Amino acid sequence: MNRFQERKVDSLRDVSLEWDFQPGADASLLIRMGGTHVLCGISVEEKVPPFLKDTGKGWITAEYGMLPCATDSRYRREIGGRSGRTYEIQRLIGRSLRMMVDLTSIGERTLRVDCDVLNADGGTRTASITGAALALRHVLQRLVEKGQLAEMPELLPVAAISVGIIDGVACLDLDYSEDSRADVDANFVMSGDGRWVEIQSTAEGQPFSSEDFLAMTTLAEKGIKELFELWEQSSNLPEEQ
Repeated sequence: MNRFQERKVDSLRDVSLEWDFQPGADASLLIRMGGTHVLCGISVEEKVPPFLKDTGKGWITAEYGMLPCATDSRYRREIGGRSGRTYEIQRLIGRSLRMMVDLTSIGERTLRVDCDVLNADGGTRTASITGAALALRHVLQRLVEKGQLAEMPELLPVAAISVGIIDGVACLDLDYSEDSRADVDANFVMSGDGRWVEIQSTAEGQPFSSEDFLAMTTLAEKGIKELFELWEQSSNLPEEQ
């Protein structure tokens, strides 16, 4: 199967990280996966939602948005309220990030994660999860450096990737041109110990087989394990200036 720039069916797009892209955030990074660029910023609030008050637990929540010119045709701003798709994506991001850490270990504070898509070329939700997870580690490191946390909480890394079936072939990390014509579209979120956090899979034309699902799962595991290498590459980040 021919893919853009002759990419193999089991290959990720080029991935890069730019840390502290947004100085006003408590931690931020810009993750680029091919033509998809997502800015992940985290703000620390020294309070929790009412349902967690006086429980000793913190909270991690996410918001997701797409800039109007992130796509080929202008994406209308969600001024009057977020769409069902947006709510679904930000809830997925929040659930995934809460898998990373024991909420009692961060104290009664809220880590509010904003994922803003600057350029969209497929896989925006999975890039958001992968980038936000790395930014979450960074903001916790900074809380320790500032003395606001006694020690670094134990983290379970998470990362995510898209997989699809195109013309009967399973392909990893779909760009928009591939996603728009895929027979099956799936998003996988996995933890650093190899367990699945969430799998979303949808057939577009006709049902898919167990063999198809196994092929997609195998590709997703391969791709996510490669993304976990970003955790090693960014293990020693500079302190906040």
